[in-house]
Amino acid sequence: MEFESAGQPLTHTPVMVAEVLEHLAPDRGGLFIDCTIGLGGHARALLAAGASRLLGLDRDPVALARSRDALAAFGDRVELVHSDYRELPNVLDARGIATVDGVVADLGVSSMQLDAPDRGFSFRRDEVLDMRMDTSQGSTAAEMLTAVDEQTLADVIYRFGEERHARRVARAILAARSQAPLTTTGRLAEVVRRAIPRKGYSRIDPATRTFQAIRIWVNRELESLDAFLGHAVGRLNVGGRMAVITFHSLEDRIVKHTFRALQAEGRVTIRTKRPAVPSAAEVDDNPRARSAKLRAVERAGRTSQNGESA
Repeated sequence: MEFESAGQPLTHTPVMVAEVLEHLAPDRGGLFIDCTIGLGGHARALLAAGASRLLGLDRDPVALARSRDALAAFGDRVELVHSDYRELPNVLDARGIATVDGVVADLGVSSMQLDAPDRGFSFRRDEVLDMRMDTSQGSTAAEMLTAVDEQTLADVIYRFGEERHARRVARAILAARSQAPLTTTGRLAEVVRRAIPRKGYSRIDPATRTFQAIRIWVNRELESLDAFLGHAVGRLNVGGRMAVITFHSLEDRIVKHTFRALQAEGRVTIRTKRPAVPSAAEVDDNPRARSAKLRAVERAGRTSQNGESA
């Protein structure tokens, strides 16, 4: 899953497949979980490399339908569930699954979501300002921007977008909102661009950080991420492995510190002393992979009867 690209829309390409296979070692067989199955790229690779079964989760019903088609050839080796990855313990409990052999989570927004019309993730097109990964529930970005106050919005843009002009942007958004509701990506992007001082050439569009921030806010992307990592590790068999791919520093920081804490507790061994990154050849083929980082751990110790750490 990747961020906004300055180039033309790209077809879906799973990121760092070789690295995922190296760290998860599906040739051992067993049950693997893809917590963000998307269009099924990593799942397909795991199954083809020897995973006995795969359980896939995704909060996006459109992605889930497409991955079901993409993985149909694997038959009953695959089960797909419409669920947020943070519900993993409940999903496993409902199926009587105590432990698994591997977990992969590819965080952030997918290429399919960026490129699909009327999802509102991209400012490259003027479309409805939605941004929900799960279109079956929750408030859209437009609805949330209608109700938010200036201080809260400025904090969101600064924290999740690391935008140093966050207060100016928030003020501009509320001023525009007072004239007419912000309902399209094009209008929001123009408001943000006008609010940010331009000083020479910039590699990224001035609206990029604000769009990232609002998307993270709408989808609660960082909320309980650390708890999810702990729960997922607790459901691994001893020797089971987990790989997490992130695309921005906020996610990566949480993953790094959580894995370090879990290692200090003796629950895991970190397999990636430094995060793995895409090769130059992969970035050439898929520019959206350029900011990806992969961190992996292996379950240590023993596992209790209910699958939690012991």
